[in-house]
Amino acid sequence: MSTIFVVNESPGIDATSISATTEKRCAASPATVKKLKLANAKVLVERGAGVLSGYLDAEFIEVGADIIDDRTAAIAAADIILYVSRPTADDIAVLTEGKIVIGHIDPFFQQALVEQLTAKSVHLISMEMIPRSTRSQKMDSLSSQANLAGYVMVMNAVHHLATILPMMMTPSGTIKPAKVFIIGAGVAGLQAIATAKRLGASVMAFDTREVVAEQVESLGAKFLKIDLGETGQTKDGYANALSPEQIEKQKAGQKQAIADADIVITTAKLFGRKPPVIITKDMVEGMRPGSIVVDMAAENGGNVEGSVAGEVVNLNDVQIIGTGNWENQVAKDATAMYANNVFNLLDEYWDKEQGAIALDFEDDILMSCIIASGGKILNQMLTKHYGSAS
Repeated sequence: MSTIFVVNESPGIDATSISATTEKRCAASPATVKKLKLANAKVLVERGAGVLSGYLDAEFIEVGADIIDDRTAAIAAADIILYVSRPTADDIAVLTEGKIVIGHIDPFFQQALVEQLTAKSVHLISMEMIPRSTRSQKMDSLSSQANLAGYVMVMNAVHHLATILPMMMTPSGTIKPAKVFIIGAGVAGLQAIATAKRLGASVMAFDTREVVAEQVESLGAKFLKIDLGETGQTKDGYANALSPEQIEKQKAGQKQAIADADIVITTAKLFGRKPPVIITKDMVEGMRPGSIVVDMAAENGGNVEGSVAGEVVNLNDVQIIGTGNWENQVAKDATAMYANNVFNLLDEYWDKEQGAIALDFEDDILMSCIIASGGKILNQMLTKHYGSAS
């Protein structure tokens, strides 16, 4: 029987000390712990691991988990350690060979951490590296969390906007619908479009991949067409990087749409790459006072010139929201969805009789997301990236 340990990623944090960077999510929910117990696993949950996302220790106890205070001892005893993000330096110190570590490792920007974990000879699973295929959809945490981020960004914008989104006809006069312009029609962008439309806004969107135009229009939004030449997308559905010339064409083509908008949301948070700056200061300055810009990628460098990670800044009476941690603002649902992603990953390879996971290094999903094992980095994209960075 395998022992699974669910880590508390904000130990000692209470409601009075929560900051924008506090991780509120948990890698398991009572519902997934119950399923793991039925699969013949022993589950340890660090005390308070689910409290910030609305799941009490008592709920985990009720479904058969053991609540643990000694994190070091739990990591030493566990076969599988579950994170939302990644291990701390203290955690790494007590990890031993053969343990399975699962989380959002952010491997392209955490080379030193990946190398430290690799040296420990653990099986390191990066949830971001799960491929976007039909079979792996149920494990795809990037998509599940981006879906929530799209919703949250619209709600953040609405909170700061001094007008309402829907058209309203009253005896006192008619209020025109707010104009929302969304740049990027991936998972987050499409959810932002759908949310803004449900709230009654007039929505326009742009994406470098014209293939998504039909999806945008099916949600009731207009698709802004800009001739960028050859663009396309990767095998996983991500937009290809644009050339400097194409980026300039994009900026010019969307400048008027930005100026006309009450809310602009950028979603070009590119996995494994620095996000492109697609809205410059002069574009922000061309917007009407009181307008809102939401920069999804502010934490990684930003799509908007002038955005600040973790803050809302004012530029020429336009508010630029770069608070980030979007999923944390709906932590209960974010935890439920991520916990399901993790469970589905484990369940795909779980031997119920043995109560253990059987790692198949020939499996296409595991070949992608197990980035290190046996003291070696296995993922070729990472080894190439690390080589070019050194």
